[in-house]
Amino acid sequence: MPNQTDFDQDKPAVSNPHNIQSWFLGIIAFAVILFLLVQAKFLLISLAIAIMLFSLTSDAIGYFQQLRLGSAKVSIWIASTLAVLLIAAILILASVILLTQANTVVLTILQYADPAQRAVAELFSWMGEDVEAAVLEWLRGIRFGPYLTSMAGQAGNIASGAVLVTLFVGFMFLERIWFSTKLTSLMGDKESAARVELIISSIVHRVNRYLVVKALISALTGALVYAVMTAFGLELAFAMGALTFVLNFIPNIGSIIATIVVALVGHIQTGDTVVSVSLLAIIGIMQFVIGQVLDPLLLGKTLRLSSFGIIASLAFWAAVWGIVGMFLAVPIMVSIMIVCSHIKSLRPLAILLSRDGFPDLDLDVEKQRVARTEAANTVS
Repeated sequence: MPNQTDFDQDKPAVSNPHNIQSWFLGIIAFAVILFLLVQAKFLLISLAIAIMLFSLTSDAIGYFQQLRLGSAKVSIWIASTLAVLLIAAILILASVILLTQANTVVLTILQYADPAQRAVAELFSWMGEDVEAAVLEWLRGIRFGPYLTSMAGQAGNIASGAVLVTLFVGFMFLERIWFSTKLTSLMGDKESAARVELIISSIVHRVNRYLVVKALISALTGALVYAVMTAFGLELAFAMGALTFVLNFIPNIGSIIATIVVALVGHIQTGDTVVSVSLLAIIGIMQFVIGQVLDPLLLGKTLRLSSFGIIASLAFWAAVWGIVGMFLAVPIMVSIMIVCSHIKSLRPLAILLSRDGFPDLDLDVEKQRVARTEAANTVS
């Protein structure tokens, strides 16, 4: 005779209503966060850039504090002020360069609009005259006015963004003095606070190394592009060098876009296929050597991010914050991976985002580095 247990086993499993409720709450929370990310993107982008600049210049404060004027030592207030002034000078210089080059590019686009359309259409001449004519007609149907207006608007936001970033960094330096005390009070005990500080230190160390190395490599690549275009006697050499420097911060696809744009600009100016193919080959080889040899040699295992995760992060942040989001995608992804690796329920996400399945493998190394830094500060 069948017993009650057999009937119970035949019954379909009923989902836990608490789990369903948690899923719905999670979806609603994600939608709200996504809405806020889009609506407040100017403020949040400025804050994200300020945090990165703050972490980069924290070491500069330590350097300024070690400076001595005779027997007097530079105080933390003076060191912080010097660091903020340094950031403000860098942001103003970068804003001036970007605004100048943006104006140059806009004027050049207006000047070369018709020749550029013909030059691009000629690239399809091998497919027949009908195809070339169709491509030319399609290009002439593109209106550059809205794109140029949008570009001018983005360039105009740079100055106000630079002011906002400087203010954020300045207040972060003021809060830096009491950060450890606040963190200890927030976490409830010194051990938990030390753990959180270690996680933050690991994020700062890896992101700083990535940004510094990427800036040096991008500067080298931009200088090489400028030299090649100057050797070919082409215009916009500095603008293309600056564009290459900026685009190289976008992993995987930035260098490809920069190479194609430079070759296309060369073809538009000269109309010579040999010149454009030569530019494409030379700059492509340079990008390949730098990206596959120099980049891994200097970065080592700093990032240890999944290639698919990087592409997915680029797509997501490009959809949320536009082009600027693509530049911030990697630092944000590194931060999320390290934080998730120390939260038990989110550790599977950190493993998926990592390249080799060990997102916090460098934690012991970070502990040793922090211990050495503390020992050196104690001795000094």
